[in-house]
Amino acid sequence: MNRTFSILALALLVCAAASAATINTTVTMNATAAANATFTAFTVAGTANFTGGIGNGTIASSISLASLTGTTAVADYTITLASGGTLTGKLSVPVDVLTGGATPSASVSMTVTGGTGTYVAATSGTTPITLTGSVTGDLFTGFKLNNFTGSGTITTGGTPPVAGPTITEVLDAGSYTKNIAQGSIFVVKGTTLSASGFTQFAFPLPASSSGVKITFTPAAGGSGTDAYLVYLYNQGGVNQLAAVLPSSVAPGNYNVTVTNGTTSAPFAVQVLQRKLGLITADSSGSGLAVIQNYISAAQLDIDRFTTFASGGFTFSPSRPGQILIAWATGMGPVTGGDNTASPGFDFNASGVTVRVLVGGVSITPLYAGRAPGLAGADQINFQLPSNIPTGCTVSFQVSVNGVLSNPSFIAIAPDNSATACVAPGYTTQQLRNFDNGGSFTTGNFSITQFAMSVPSAGTQKINAISGSFSKITGFQLASASEGNISVIQSGSCQVIQSTTSGGASGGGSVTNLDAGTVTINGPAGSSLTNQALTKTSNAYSLTNIEGFSFPGQTAFSLPAGTYTVNGAGGNDVGTFNTSITLGSLLTLANPLPATVVRSAGLTLNWTGGNASDLVEIIGSSSTSTGTGSSTVTNSTTFICLTTAGQRTFTVPASVLTQLPATTTAGSLIVASGVTPATFTASLKAGGSIDSGSFSSFVGIGGAPAYQ
Repeated sequence: MNRTFSILALALLVCAAASAATINTTVTMNATAAANATFTAFTVAGTANFTGGIGNGTIASSISLASLTGTTAVADYTITLASGGTLTGKLSVPVDVLTGGATPSASVSMTVTGGTGTYVAATSGTTPITLTGSVTGDLFTGFKLNNFTGSGTITTGGTPPVAGPTITEVLDAGSYTKNIAQGSIFVVKGTTLSASGFTQFAFPLPASSSGVKITFTPAAGGSGTDAYLVYLYNQGGVNQLAAVLPSSVAPGNYNVTVTNGTTSAPFAVQVLQRKLGLITADSSGSGLAVIQNYISAAQLDIDRFTTFASGGFTFSPSRPGQILIAWATGMGPVTGGDNTASPGFDFNASGVTVRVLVGGVSITPLYAGRAPGLAGADQINFQLPSNIPTGCTVSFQVSVNGVLSNPSFIAIAPDNSATACVAPGYTTQQLRNFDNGGSFTTGNFSITQFAMSVPSAGTQKINAISGSFSKITGFQLASASEGNISVIQSGSCQVIQSTTSGGASGGGSVTNLDAGTVTINGPAGSSLTNQALTKTSNAYSLTNIEGFSFPGQTAFSLPAGTYTVNGAGGNDVGTFNTSITLGSLLTLANPLPATVVRSAGLTLNWTGGNASDLVEIIGSSSTSTGTGSSTVTNSTTFICLTTAGQRTFTVPASVLTQLPATTTAGSLIVASGVTPATFTASLKAGGSIDSGSFSSFVGIGGAPAYQ
């Protein structure tokens, strides 16, 4: 069976399992102390989890106020371990924890004095383990000891047990999100799930191998069902299992366990009838979809930005009118065995409504169902219309009975003779570099100021300074754009049409790089002197609304003059410096209209700014259909360019009429900016960024309706 899914890099917690008798461990206890009817004793019950191979357990104790020693109550406890055996010892609990006088943060100490099984002679030595956590609740409802945690050592009378399996995630193998569909492929991530190495299974897929199995047990009780194993993987710090969930496992809530010598703690999972997860090129669940382009019966190209061959495979962008094959899992249950090669089953011809959405265009598939020759995998065969939107990041999703899959994108060349797709801002050579596994790193900083007209508050001046260093791969290219984009040039104006589906982007995630502390200096009147930008997930920003005071907001303004950004350098990016000089704000002769009549054109006049400053007039409107995850939004934006010295510009009706009419608020902005400054910065991993720019965008904005 082909292994379609690559292994994601996860950190593997390595637990010592040698013959040493001393275990370094961290204890985490969550328990409730409930008073008896006379409030003279408290029953303690909850969980106690240990690292170092000891595992999880349940704690039971009874604390009597008669056992008070000074201000502390001492009580016996027993912890019953899931791996077998018990730990016993003493708990010392401050009395104010039990009577409600404790501060929100409190401490409890525990000693280990013995046990059963492997821990028959266990001891924590002369130093008690101090557990610190928070206390909530009251005398009548019971006090909750929340996340009481502390570290110490436990010496056993024998050999510590081998660490048992631990599940950290159970995800579908397409979108890599929670909830598993009947008959679908899924992955289990964790530690000690299987022996070291990689084992891939042939048909018929086994329900267990070398003592390893994955069991789904109804949360409400009942017999468990073992999944069919696809592979066991435990190497390079990654421990992951892949399996097919039998179609016979009914929708509902389940406890999933992995058995590998011992059985893991249960992991809660919901099983659904259908949940389509598109398989993506980097196995992230987002970004470029795994698509095959039908060239001939003997050649199926893998969808990429350019045309090439590598490693015995051929690659090319899809083309209008071409038949494509998309790969997924989770379309639904089938009859017959899920552990053997499927003969195929067309859901779309069997009462399930499947539609393919490419650039917002709905396509009825030629086939949508189980992939013949595989288990748990689905394929969707469909033909692109000849007038399909084209580009390198055309949005792609599949709807099954009205529920959308995870969002992704595909590359579509402009015509049948083209050997590459077209992505604004990227050359064919850069796209080829993406296809060869390369990346593109940019540094972009900007100063923006909008005088926005807000009906309830008048005109507000919004100031912002922002920027980041970003690294993208070809699989993430759509993250730099808004869904599927088509650009139409009309004189000095561009009309940009975009479509997004499901209220989410399928572009994958951009990696922002650490550049350390970034500061900005501005001219007199700006109040910006070595002002540090706020750093959040390696993105830098500083924002305020002039005239309004908010907690934590930095007061500054953006008058004309020179602004300099300085980077101290961080883990990823070296030091850098860049400056830009802002001109004066444009002043419109008339306020922006509340309504734009598209058929009449739009004339704007202004004063101010440097004569050579670039002026951008930007307007947009959008319409949406569907709700929630089934929402499809079509947006149209125009961008017209001129210079400040022209003092006037008319947006022609031929441009405006391409915007959808809407009674809801659209947007209209008139802004100017100087030529962006370019800069470079070194990368700690070697080399320099591919491009760096510092730009400005100062303007006036409104929210008109387009009619």
